[in-house]
Amino acid sequence: MSDVEATPAAPSQNALDERRAIPVRKRPRPGERRVQILQALATMLEQPGAERITTAALAARLEVSEAALYRHFASKAQMFEGLIDFIEQSVFSLVNQIVERQVSSTAADLAPAVLPSVRQATKIVLMLMQFAEKNPGMTRVMVGDALVFENERLQQRMNQFFDKIETSFKQSLRGLAEVNGSATPSVDTQVRASVLTAFVVGRLQRFARSGFKRLPSEHIEASLALIL
Repeated sequence: MSDVEATPAAPSQNALDERRAIPVRKRPRPGERRVQILQALATMLEQPGAERITTAALAARLEVSEAALYRHFASKAQMFEGLIDFIEQSVFSLVNQIVERQVSSTAADLAPAVLPSVRQATKIVLMLMQFAEKNPGMTRVMVGDALVFENERLQQRMNQFFDKIETSFKQSLRGLAEVNGSATPSVDTQVRASVLTAFVVGRLQRFARSGFKRLPSEHIEASLALIL
C-alpha cells in the first residue's frame, strides 16, 4: 500500500448542477417571522370549529420548532395580543377616517343635526361587519371564542375595545336625541349606543358560531333602520 494519500476526485459537473438546484432557505428579515407567526395563527382560527390552538400545532404549521416561536413571542398570550393590536389599529384607524370625512361633509348637509349622526353611526357598523367578513379568524378573537382558557387580560382588552366602539357611537349620535325632542338626550344617546354595540357583538358572535356561514351584513340596512 502506498504511503501517498489519494487525491480526492474533483466533483463532477452533474454534482455541481445538483447542488445549485437545491433551494437555499432565506432567513426572514427582522420582524418578518413575527408577522408570519401572527398570520399563521389567524389562518388557523379561520377553520370552523377549530379547537384551542396549541403552540405545537402552530409550530408544525410553520415547520419550525416551538422554541423558534418563543424567540419572537414570550408566550402564546403575547401572540394573541399581537392580533388584538392589529384589530385595534385597523378598526380605530377606519373609525377616525369615517369621523373626519363626515365632519368635512357636514356643511353641505341640508339637515346637519340629523343625517350626519345616523350616517356616521351606520358607516361604523358597516365597517365592523366588513372587517369581520374579511378577517374571520380575527372575529373569533373579537367575540372571545378564541380566548377561552387563555390569559384573562386578553378578554379584558376586547371588552375595552367594544367600550371604545360604544363611545364612538355615543359621539356619532349625540345630536340625534335632541333633534327628536327628547327630554333626556344624554340618556337616550347612551341607550341607543349601547343597543347598537350589542347588535354588532351579536352579529359577530353569530358569524363565528355559524362556522362563518351567517354573514354579519345579512339584512343590515333593514336592521339598522329599526335601531336608528
